[in-house]
Amino acid sequence: MTEVPNVAGAIETLESHLHPQPSFDLADHPSPNGREEVWRFTPMRRIAPLLEERANEDREGDPAVAFTLNAPDGVEASTLNRGQAPRGTVLVPGDRPAALADLGCEDALYVRIPANTEVAEPIRLEIEGRDAGRRSNAVHVIVAEPNSKATIVYRHSGSTQQLENIEIDVRDGANLTFVSLQDWADDTLHAAEHTARVGRDATYRHVNVSFGGDVVRMHTNVYYDGPGGSAELFGLYFADAGQHIEHRLFVDHNAPHTKSNIDYRGALQGQDAHAVWIGDVVIRKVAEGIETYESNKNLVLSEGARADSVPNLEIETGEIAGAGHSSTTGRFDDEHLFYLTSRGIDPVEAKRLVVMGFFVDIIRRIGIPDVEERLVAEVERELAASVGAAK
Repeated sequence: MTEVPNVAGAIETLESHLHPQPSFDLADHPSPNGREEVWRFTPMRRIAPLLEERANEDREGDPAVAFTLNAPDGVEASTLNRGQAPRGTVLVPGDRPAALADLGCEDALYVRIPANTEVAEPIRLEIEGRDAGRRSNAVHVIVAEPNSKATIVYRHSGSTQQLENIEIDVRDGANLTFVSLQDWADDTLHAAEHTARVGRDATYRHVNVSFGGDVVRMHTNVYYDGPGGSAELFGLYFADAGQHIEHRLFVDHNAPHTKSNIDYRGALQGQDAHAVWIGDVVIRKVAEGIETYESNKNLVLSEGARADSVPNLEIETGEIAGAGHSSTTGRFDDEHLFYLTSRGIDPVEAKRLVVMGFFVDIIRRIGIPDVEERLVAEVERELAASVGAAK
């Protein structure tokens, strides 16, 4: 049973095995044992340090994670104490890691884009882990006031144990793009919950890219605060040997004439590389005239890799404009390789071209040139391991 705000701001109960009841009280989130539906794909022993109650483990002059914010003129940045609005008005923790993140974070980062403001340059936050053995608990609150427009880019790097809650309020008529790059070192543990409330006639784009880390488990949630809102959720991931990358998405169409589009693509290579994608879209009785589609595609590049992909649609009204989902997982297409090599292209280069083509359709939608260039370079680096080994 999950409770989320409906259009009027009241609490409406949602019955779903995929969404435990949210709560700020840690007692409502006992440690999972791995048999729960929402935890059955997660490597419990490896993620166990993120399920323990621990404060931020900073040392004098040496934080567990260093945060560097670059905010252009016109953007307001400050902090919020626990219980200080607007902190906690959009995101209520849906699992134990999210509750621990809030409990362990005294001061949340607060970023506000004023009404009727268009920020030309991206707002950037560098998040650098300093120690794989230390915990960082982070809460970030982002508010895009009515009719504002901005792009925010988070880049995670280094080594740490990171719990992260990001609540995003996209108010009426606002246009916000949020990009989260998980470029961690191979020993990092990361659990995050990103929840957005999309206002009347607002536009929200969430881009999630996971290439690094030992275990990365991310929840991306969206609900609406009025009709006409639109949400696009794009994602890329590349799992290497022994790496576990898990993305869980939930879109709650709790207002009429809203839209959502989900498109996630991943590649896997190496022994025990594991990717998990769970997509769930709920269309409530009130949500007439909505449009939604969710898609997940996985490309398996080597033996020993595994992808789990589970799309879900929960529909409570037949008065909708359109709804659908798709999921595909397949090995590298030998026919494509044969086609290219038969035209004189080297087999290694041919494989690189096919995989880059698989990713580039998502990359080109981001719209931030330096981020797109970084992602192309990262895919090239990942491919060097598998393609180079095939020489």
